Amino acid sequence: MPAFLAAMDAPRRNLTLALGVSLLLHAMLLVIRFTPPDFMEKARERALDVILVNSKSKAKPDKAQAKAQANLDGGGNTEEARRAKTPLPPSVQTKEGDQLTEAQRRVADLEAQAQQQMTRLKSERSVSTDTPKLNPVPSPQPNLSGADMASSALAIARLEGQIARQMEEYNQRPRKKFIGARVEEYRFAQYVEDWRQKVERIGNLNYPDAARGRLYGSLTLSVIIKANGELKQVEVIRSSGKQLLDEAAVRIVRLAANNGFAAFPESIRRDFDELDITRTWTFTNADRLRSD
Repeated sequence: MPAFLAAMDAPRRNLTLALGVSLLLHAMLLVIRFTPPDFMEKARERALDVILVNSKSKAKPDKAQAKAQANLDGGGNTEEARRAKTPLPPSVQTKEGDQLTEAQRRVADLEAQAQQQMTRLKSERSVSTDTPKLNPVPSPQPNLSGADMASSALAIARLEGQIARQMEEYNQRPRKKFIGARVEEYRFAQYVEDWRQKVERIGNLNYPDAARGRLYGSLTLSVIIKANGELKQVEVIRSSGKQLLDEAAVRIVRLAANNGFAAFPESIRRDFDELDITRTWTFTNADRLRSD
C-alpha cells in the first residue's frame, strides 16, 4: 500500500480507493466502441434490386445491374453508365416513346369502334330476315311512311360512310419508325449517321453569332422525315433553357433540309413511310454543334 494511503485513517482511505476504482471503470467504458454486427451489412449486400422498365430488347445484357420485368440492354441517349434515380415515372419531356404508345392506343380504339359499328350494322340488317320457324305469332307491323323509310336508309348510309372513312384514315396513316440515339439495325444506323453528319456540318457553318463565346447547352429534337427525304416536322421536346439555342437548332435543321435529305433506301422504304429521329444536340463552349 502506498505510504500516503497508509497515513490516512480508514474512512478516508476507503473513500479514496472507491473514487480511484470508479474513475478507472469510467475511462475503460469511454474507450470501448460498439459496432453493429457484420450480418446486417451482408444482408444489405444480398438485397434484391428490382426496377420497372418501359422498354425491352431482344438481347439479354451480359452484366445486368438489376432485375426487371423484361430484358433491356441499354437505352436513352447517352453511352455513360447511368440509371434513373427517382421512383417516379419520367416526365413527358424525357420519354421518347410517348407518340408510339399513343398511336398504338388510338389504333386499338379505332379498330374496336369500327368492329362494334360493323356488328351493329349487320345485326340491324339481319333483323328483318330472321323469322321464327315454329308457331309464328303475328305481330302488328307499324305503318311506315315514305319519309320514315328514307330517313332510315339515310341513317344506314351515313353509318356506312362513317365506317368507311375511319377505315380509310387508318389505312392511309403513314408507317412510322421511331429512332433514338442508340440504333441497332444497320439499315437505320447508316441513314441516321449520314443525316447527323449533314446537320452538324450545316450547323457549324451557320453557328448563331449571338451565342458565340456566351451561350452553350444541350437540347433534344424530334425530327420527322418522309420517305422522299422531305422534312415533315421538327420539334423541341426538351429545351436547353435558352430560347436562342432552341430556335437556332430548329433553324439549322430546316437549313439542312432546304436541299432535301437523302431518300430512304429500299430496305427502309418497303417497311416505313416516315422516320422520327430523336437526338440530343449540344452547343459546346468551343462554339461547335455536336450530337450526342
